[in-house]
Amino acid sequence: MPKILRVNMTDKTTKYTDVPAEYQGLGGRGLTSTIVAKEVDPMCHPLSAENKLVFATGLLGGTNCANSGRISVGAKSPLTGGIKEANSGGQFGGYMGKLDLLAIVVEGVADGWWQLFIDKDKVELKPADDLAGLGNYDTVAKLTPVYGEKAGYCTIGQAGEYRGAIASIAFTDRELRPARHAGRGGLGAVMGSKGLKAMIIDPAGAPKLEMADPEAFKAAAKRFAGALSEHPVTSGGLPTYGTDVLINILNEAGGLPTRNFSEGRFEGAEKVGGETLNEITVKRGGNPTHGCMTGCMIRCSGIYVDENGKYVSKWPEYETVWAWGPNCGIDDLDAIARIDYMCDDFGIDTIDAGCAMAVLMDSGFLSFGDAKGAEEIMAKVGQGKPLGRILASGTEIMGKVFGVSRVPVVKGQSLPAYDPRAVKGLGVTYATTPMGADHTAGYATTANIMSVGGYVDPLKPEGQMELSQGLQVATAVIDTVGLCLFVAFAMLDIPDANQAVTDMVNARFGLSLNGDDVGALGQKVLSTEVDFNRRAGFNELHDRLPRFFETESFKPHGVVFDVPHEHLDKTLAF
Repeated sequence: MPKILRVNMTDKTTKYTDVPAEYQGLGGRGLTSTIVAKEVDPMCHPLSAENKLVFATGLLGGTNCANSGRISVGAKSPLTGGIKEANSGGQFGGYMGKLDLLAIVVEGVADGWWQLFIDKDKVELKPADDLAGLGNYDTVAKLTPVYGEKAGYCTIGQAGEYRGAIASIAFTDRELRPARHAGRGGLGAVMGSKGLKAMIIDPAGAPKLEMADPEAFKAAAKRFAGALSEHPVTSGGLPTYGTDVLINILNEAGGLPTRNFSEGRFEGAEKVGGETLNEITVKRGGNPTHGCMTGCMIRCSGIYVDENGKYVSKWPEYETVWAWGPNCGIDDLDAIARIDYMCDDFGIDTIDAGCAMAVLMDSGFLSFGDAKGAEEIMAKVGQGKPLGRILASGTEIMGKVFGVSRVPVVKGQSLPAYDPRAVKGLGVTYATTPMGADHTAGYATTANIMSVGGYVDPLKPEGQMELSQGLQVATAVIDTVGLCLFVAFAMLDIPDANQAVTDMVNARFGLSLNGDDVGALGQKVLSTEVDFNRRAGFNELHDRLPRFFETESFKPHGVVFDVPHEHLDKTLAF
């Protein structure tokens, strides 16, 4: 039966517990948010001993369902001050699932640095002072000879150690690269505040997961895999060009934020788009089609190499390419890949870091397009120098320190790679999700731009509230089940993909959920998160975009964000 591991960093104790009745039927984001909402005082300081850091695998974690190995990390966010779930690929979530370990709850605060090791027989909390000051790559390199190449590693870099508000948590991929990150909301700072430098999990010898109905699960998993193989986005676009395929799509749509959200098209878009990324990778002998975790069918995370064939970074995600490319006026993929590696190594969110850099450029401290200057400042993050620490504090702080008025954040978290004036459904999501501006919370680009799951005119306010609401509910379910968000493309267009997921959950746990039950689950998760934020002092005025989006029109559309505030207030009022 699934279990929860509680780790008390103050007294260095660990214990397994059964899943209590109030947490039954939850996994992934549903579980992290519920534990945080029930066990963390909303008014506590995010870096205090009162906060808890929760790692949870999804309901389908550890099974042979395609793309089901995601991990959710939750806590009160030091960036937003509200509830936070950050989601990652890599091997760690799947390994937790294989051990039937539903969640790890880290409590208290330790002196010094510690590492946690978990396998089927034991849990060990051991000193890790020798890892202090190391980046994620060196940390994993130092741990691997001790724990082996079959383990999964979870670490923080220098930014997490000094509690930067945009610090991320790294998870290793199949080749033991710490290149998959729970990036948003500063949860790496929470891990650092606990004194936890690393976690290692080894699933070797774990017994086969119990299934209420193995044959029904197998049949549903096959149907789900078939849907992913059928849909052109999950079977063609993403495996070939990665998420970076969106650069040219959003540029054509006039929704690609450029030079700190001052316009919607970038003249150098083609130089950094997915087609060019693929071409360069193939020419240099890199790998354009790579899965970040076992069981990934979509395989969108390629391997980027330099002209000598040496590893530079995993393929930078679309949001990373945008944040450091068009948003900073940079059209050099090599520079962007090097910066991506630094972000992964030092452990900071690529989106917030790139947005903070664009705000710094907007101040005139350095020029838009100055890739060399951006790399030099990024190096200061790893060194812990003052300007590096300011950048690691996020976009809002950068704007205050350097006196910039155009600061694209909601609840303290920077907007991702879609201008809300040109993709208004995402604007609703940015404003209303409890997570702070987050495209993954309700990815309205599907219907606004790609005509997946229908079409809603991205430039008009009509229908955007309903679009965002439905997608936020569906996403909460996907995150709770533990699936990669990109399966949503197939789920939106192929009805049986939805049913197959429900059938797999039922077969795994002996349940009889239907479509209405699944929708109710998503609403429950969102309501739990909204309630935490309300108790933390948030109100409807926090569910707004920065004022400049409502007052500044931009090229090429000449429109503003004009979805009525009353629509925003109703979006998550279930």
